[in-house]
Amino acid sequence: MKIYFLGTGTSQGIPVIGSNHSVCLSSDSKDKRLRVSVWIQDEDFSVVIDCGPDFRQQMLTSKCTQIDAILFTHEHADHTAGLDDIRPFFFRQGNIPVYGHQRVLDNLSKRFDYIFNDENKYPGAPSVLKKEVLKNQNFQINYKTITPINAMHGNLQVFGYKIDEFVYLTDIKTIEKTEIQKIIGVKVLVINALREEQHNTHFNLKEALDFIHLVQPKKAYLTHISHLLGFHEEVQQNLPENVYIAYDNLEIKI
Repeated sequence: MKIYFLGTGTSQGIPVIGSNHSVCLSSDSKDKRLRVSVWIQDEDFSVVIDCGPDFRQQMLTSKCTQIDAILFTHEHADHTAGLDDIRPFFFRQGNIPVYGHQRVLDNLSKRFDYIFNDENKYPGAPSVLKKEVLKNQNFQINYKTITPINAMHGNLQVFGYKIDEFVYLTDIKTIEKTEIQKIIGVKVLVINALREEQHNTHFNLKEALDFIHLVQPKKAYLTHISHLLGFHEEVQQNLPENVYIAYDNLEIKI
């Protein structure tokens, strides 16, 4: 199974528009981050988690030509605003299945009414198949079993996802012990680490590292990173040996 990091940045991306922060001015390609998303690919299986405003660019760069489904973690714009750009996939494949909490599907139905509403459909608009994700209920996409991981983004519920020995969690601040049990000892964990300073709705670096120590994955990758975390290479030098900062277009295999 291949994991392709389409984007690893926070809601503003890096560089931030108009910023003179040293990380935003960095010439290192690993310090340039699109909005957070990941593509999981295996034989006859191609799924994207989240579909942010950089989706079109990410699909072109990654050369992704088939999407069996989109899994949404939550409804915030940096995770959903690129939904219109599923049109080329729709034209080739037909309706695209989209998975998420019912609250998320309702939110998207309002914001993208022309996609979700089949009445008086505009000829160029894509269509989707709504698939509700429920806590503690696994579901199937092709031959893979997907396990939703329930967590909290401040006061907002979010879903992470477990696929085989891979777990993807982003925008989390707290998580119940029963959910933690589902991911202990996995081969690869992806977890958000916004910055060094505390944040109300995101893990900071220390919280992410404490969580990694708790669940003991074979390897862990940090994502949803802001420019305030620092330069990629400098931060990486101070991480435990099994912890890595993810970067855009990084590919790993499990």
